[in-house]
Amino acid sequence: MKKGVFMSGLAAAMAAILLAGCGSGAANGTESTVDSNRKDSAESSDELYVYNWGEYIDESVITQFEEETGIRVIYDLFETNEEMYPIIEAGAVTYDVVCPSDYMIQKMVENDMLAEVNFDNVPNIDQIDPAYMEMSTAFDPENKYSVPYCWGTVGILYNTKRLEELGVAPPTKWADLWDERLSGEILMQDSVRDAFMVALKKDGFSMNTSATNELEQAKQALIDQKPLVQAYVIDQVRDKMIGGEAAVGVIYSGEMLYIQEEVANLGLDYTLEYVLPTEGTNLWLDCWVIPKNAKNKENAEKWMDFLCRPEIAKANFEYITYPTPNKGAFDLLDEELQNNKSVFPDTGSLVNCEVFRYLGDDVDRVYNDFWKEVKSN
Repeated sequence: MKKGVFMSGLAAAMAAILLAGCGSGAANGTESTVDSNRKDSAESSDELYVYNWGEYIDESVITQFEEETGIRVIYDLFETNEEMYPIIEAGAVTYDVVCPSDYMIQKMVENDMLAEVNFDNVPNIDQIDPAYMEMSTAFDPENKYSVPYCWGTVGILYNTKRLEELGVAPPTKWADLWDERLSGEILMQDSVRDAFMVALKKDGFSMNTSATNELEQAKQALIDQKPLVQAYVIDQVRDKMIGGEAAVGVIYSGEMLYIQEEVANLGLDYTLEYVLPTEGTNLWLDCWVIPKNAKNKENAEKWMDFLCRPEIAKANFEYITYPTPNKGAFDLLDEELQNNKSVFPDTGSLVNCEVFRYLGDDVDRVYNDFWKEVKSN
């Protein structure tokens, strides 16, 4: 499942290098181990080493790719962009294709870590809606390095019944998460960039600001909000909200299909609704990229092309439930899904939305230091 944006320190990065892959499952269900021997073993042209988020592909798709191409997929998992990055940077482990998020792709491009995609080998790129290719230019200006895979938004999930009991109107903006009547009823993302995004957008600032005064204001807003917050969490937002444990929570849009199905299956006497705050929000995009040291670049491009096939992208969407940028796959969905605005919002509702950008190590340190102050205050 796609996780929130974390900013990890050197110790975490080193731990990631040492431990990555220890608990990751390969596509065939066996445990896969990351080690330096991979550099030699990846020489074979009938192999493909894939590094992806957990629960971020339909495993039957992997099997189908192997059967069609004769290429054996070795599949490892990461939990955060910051766990993935030092693995690729160190180069001791050779992956052929990786699925980072927007701002991390920008960082990898700027640090010369990616190979250009030969799009002659990815003809199905024409199935990606041009809107998402345009969105990609925020972090891959010439669309040379990345192939869009999933996208989504961050918004507010709310419990209609609990809000009614509290006498609070449904939220429409980030500022509503500072309503004192919601004390103990708010779930915030335990993620520095996402948390600061909420506070920055509330005050009309860019979520990519590097201005110290704006970040200071956002930090103080988060400190002021902290007594109202029940918990800072990631994936637990979904289950806590389904369980009726909170009135509102900051959540990724890709959770909404699962949430809607669970509410219906459990026969709950309340509904959980999703809203995009009027001040704007994070519009994120995950893409496939090829590390510069990949041993099987053409196999990676075959993988990209395969995943861009509409029927394959549709199968992945139905498994992952995060929105697909594949217009062919979207056209294959039933009308009810196409019209589900929690999953596929109208472009008109994406006013003031931004894609996270990599701001440089110095600015990252400012965000991290301020987040530590928020958490320890």
